[in-house]
Amino acid sequence: MQLYVVGGAVRDALLGQPASDRDWVAVGATPEELLAQGYRPVGKDFPVFIHPQTGEEVALARTERKSGRGYHGFAFHAAPDVTLEQDLGRRDLTINAIAQAADGTLVDPYGGRRDIEQRLLRHVGPAFVEDPVRLLRVARLAARLPDFTLAPETQALLRRMVDEGEVDALVPERVWQELSRGLMGERPSRMFELLRGCGALARLLPEVDALWGVPQPPEHHPEVDTGVHLMLVLDMAAALQAPLAVRWACLCHDLGKAKTPPGQWPRHLGHEAASARLARVLAERLRVPTDCRELADVVAREHGHVHGSGALGAAALLRLFERCDALRRPARFAEVLQACECDARGRTGRQSQPYAPAQRLPGLLRAALGVDTAAIAAQATQGGLRGPEIGAAIQAARARALDQALAT
Repeated sequence: MQLYVVGGAVRDALLGQPASDRDWVAVGATPEELLAQGYRPVGKDFPVFIHPQTGEEVALARTERKSGRGYHGFAFHAAPDVTLEQDLGRRDLTINAIAQAADGTLVDPYGGRRDIEQRLLRHVGPAFVEDPVRLLRVARLAARLPDFTLAPETQALLRRMVDEGEVDALVPERVWQELSRGLMGERPSRMFELLRGCGALARLLPEVDALWGVPQPPEHHPEVDTGVHLMLVLDMAAALQAPLAVRWACLCHDLGKAKTPPGQWPRHLGHEAASARLARVLAERLRVPTDCRELADVVAREHGHVHGSGALGAAALLRLFERCDALRRPARFAEVLQACECDARGRTGRQSQPYAPAQRLPGLLRAALGVDTAAIAAQATQGGLRGPEIGAAIQAARARALDQALAT
């Protein structure tokens, strides 16, 4: 039996990047041999084991063939006679089809090192088209490695996968898994540009794909096109190292602009409510986590009001805080502000401009939160007030605190 490190860990080491989790392949082994050495089986579809000392995954060298539609339709063959080259040949990209032996020797039968040097994303072989998840993986990797380009022949295969309906077999959980990882990439726009280029974006995220070609007022959006703006917003979120929930909210914040009648372009009055509705539909379809979908809803509804908050008085500011649930969830409101900052700075020529609401609103929120609501409620109760009347007294105290903060 021979053990090799394979896949992303080898690729990342060659790129000089921090090593990802190591995956191993065992060549010339049987399940019985691994079990006898203390390995613990975990694989359902094919033999995968946990190393007894390191806890890392070790898979038997295997081949595969297509046996049905989608990414579950495969028949696997794992046996001692399967070679390392055969195992590497079933992988997606050449840069992921490099193995490293225990002595550091690299096994690279498909030119992965050359493609790393040339910064090229290229498929290993024609079997690439049999697994639709690979399309998403390539898109996600493009976001992580923004200086890599897609080989033309691989672009053609991605288009073929879309045209033949393979991408339609992807289940929501898998789409979200790869999409969320791509959103956290160094340049998320690369993922969406790749998906759009092969036609997959229209099939997987039609609400997002519809934004290209929709104009916006040039005095607010020098880039004009809403799809172009969205890509700038996502890349700004990455530049600010925003968490996933913020990046998802950025993706969804302008979805409603695609629903504005063309006769009203480039204005998009009322797009906020439409964006929130479409964000809920998209989140439900992809089974997006609750924190992401809730933040997206607030940002879609309120980003325009946050942008214009400098003109608001105390009462209007308090209403904005209440609609954003900022008084109960100030930490989430900080994420709302970050998403709004990405929107404001995700515009051509405005990437370096400071975002005034992010500098101003946290202090105002602290002033409202500084009101001693328990003391006010106790005093109101002693005065014979009940229920909504106590709430009104607290609200009035918060408005006074905001008035004072605005005056300083």
